[in-house]
Amino acid sequence: MRIALDVPLPRLFDYAVPSGAELACGDRVTVQLGRRNQTGVVIEADITTDVAAARLKSIIDVRGDAPRLPADWLELMRFLSSYYQRPLGETVVGALPPRLRSVKPLPRKPLQLAGEPGASDFVPLHALTAEQARLVDAIGAKLGTFAPVLLHGVTGSGKTEVYLSLIARVLARGAQALVLVPEISLTPQLEARFREAFPRTRLALMHSGLEDVARTSAWLAAARGEASLVLGTRLALLAPLPRLALIVVDEEHDSSFKQQEGLRYSARDAAVYRAKLAGCPVILGSATPSLESWYNFRQGRYQRLELAQRAAAGAQLPVVRTIDLREQARDDGFTPPVLAAIAERLKRGEQSLVFINRRGYAPVLTCEACGWCAACGRCTAHLVLHAADRRLRCHHCGAEEGIRRSCPTCGNVDLKPMGRGTQRVEETLAGRFPGARIVRIDRDSARRRNALVRTLEGLRRGEGDILVGTQLLAKGHDFPQLTFVAVLNADAALLSTDYRSGERLYAVLAQVAGRAGRRRERGEVMIQTRYPDHPLFQALLQHDFARFADSQLDERRRAGFPPYVFEAALRAEATELAHAMAFLSAARTRVEPPEAVRVFDPIPNIITRRAGWERAQLVMQSGSRPALQDYLARLSATLFEEPARSVRWHLDVDPIEFD
Repeated sequence: MRIALDVPLPRLFDYAVPSGAELACGDRVTVQLGRRNQTGVVIEADITTDVAAARLKSIIDVRGDAPRLPADWLELMRFLSSYYQRPLGETVVGALPPRLRSVKPLPRKPLQLAGEPGASDFVPLHALTAEQARLVDAIGAKLGTFAPVLLHGVTGSGKTEVYLSLIARVLARGAQALVLVPEISLTPQLEARFREAFPRTRLALMHSGLEDVARTSAWLAAARGEASLVLGTRLALLAPLPRLALIVVDEEHDSSFKQQEGLRYSARDAAVYRAKLAGCPVILGSATPSLESWYNFRQGRYQRLELAQRAAAGAQLPVVRTIDLREQARDDGFTPPVLAAIAERLKRGEQSLVFINRRGYAPVLTCEACGWCAACGRCTAHLVLHAADRRLRCHHCGAEEGIRRSCPTCGNVDLKPMGRGTQRVEETLAGRFPGARIVRIDRDSARRRNALVRTLEGLRRGEGDILVGTQLLAKGHDFPQLTFVAVLNADAALLSTDYRSGERLYAVLAQVAGRAGRRRERGEVMIQTRYPDHPLFQALLQHDFARFADSQLDERRRAGFPPYVFEAALRAEATELAHAMAFLSAARTRVEPPEAVRVFDPIPNIITRRAGWERAQLVMQSGSRPALQDYLARLSATLFEEPARSVRWHLDVDPIEFD
């Protein structure tokens, strides 16, 4: 038997089959590797081996406590391993829940999930609009065949109702549906809606925030076919589903679907491949689709179906306005029109949202006398001032320290915060509107997941007048009484060197604007900017995503960026930058790239030092995906053959971050 083990080597391992044992591909087994026992997965059976019989170890145990991993699941693992250039053993075993990777037996009494196996009752939460019903029929006609569908629906258009109706059709057939969401914070709200719509259906919830027993129980229920509906973040895609008939990727544009460690896979892209293996539709839903998905639609690979109207009776898209900071003076970061709009909503008993995508009190603590700024000793980044607990924190590595009483360079005791974060905005608003109930939601206030869930539920009930938050508030939340959104500090992304920054800025602004006016009262959005005539803002004012996306694609085409080329990055980390750069320079000469592949010179990362490691990268591009993949496979093989002792490295295929 050829066994996949979770080791950083590209090869598999051969073991002898115990006498009388019956094994097949997909079985989990216990084997000895070195001096330790490990859990492995049978990848190939009835093989010939070059290992001498005297040296061939026997499989210790065949694990029968979980279903055999099916052939289509193993094929998905092979694809992920080969495309993202990670060892097959690491990919296969790493895709299992931690308890199933352990040599210890599973709990005797796994957690029992609510619902009944195979139940498929459906309680519609809302009557479908004519537009929604048309889309449900169009996608429902594709059940049983592979069909990638880009569901482009404006914020508040009721994409979830479309998902629920299609899932009801799938469950009525006795099949399974998989729904992926980008963030853990979105799962409680969606889980509640799904349980309300399918009260008797067994639902398996999967995300990294679950305890091992709960995560393992959900995985087993999905693999055994007991859970007809699976809801989770990107790791839910890696669960076996024997009767899979529909995949939904909600907010498909979100960067959280890209894994940033270990197997660096895109759950969105892998979902399309998995749907192809299963022969089922995959729905990519978003109000602001990724440019990759939009490009695939333009190329005829995906079908685009549109929800152009909000679902609630009388609801309209918000009015979006820009506030020109060249003409309007700011007082503590706020212009008079924004303050007046918040005051008006307070009088009417409506909610306002102030959006600033920077947490903490201020991004920099500085000395105006000599120019010193508080910096992280482990990263090439500034420490962020957190006034609530009087700490300076690094948002990259987590290092923190107390606030200094004086400048370490010149001794000046008058240190000043520079810039604004959510805490400082909250403080300003509390001073301006002393009677208002102000609720701040960011990574700091939402450290405890249950507390975030309770806060969001309270906001939906109207327990808050002014919301202050980051992107956590922009994703999928529905606040019925929210009618006004103010956006602060939107210009920073326009000046970024990252070619994806415009796409990301449009998405987050369109999403946060979409929180306003989701009922009869029309919403209003004000964006403070020094560039009101920028095409991005002009497209936002008209709610014209198509115009924006097509213009961005044209820029990408002329500049030679994805999706018009395929990209990969070899990343290296070392205690000294010279070692990382030397490793990349040597790697560049190991394999001669074909003419179709361009390999750039190695360069340090923008944030060169993170958590004490100096970082650099080597970027590769090609207009041919097969040519790039062939080159990466040969390069990866040589790198695994001669492990670098002083350097950590990884390949990132289709990277989305270059910091």
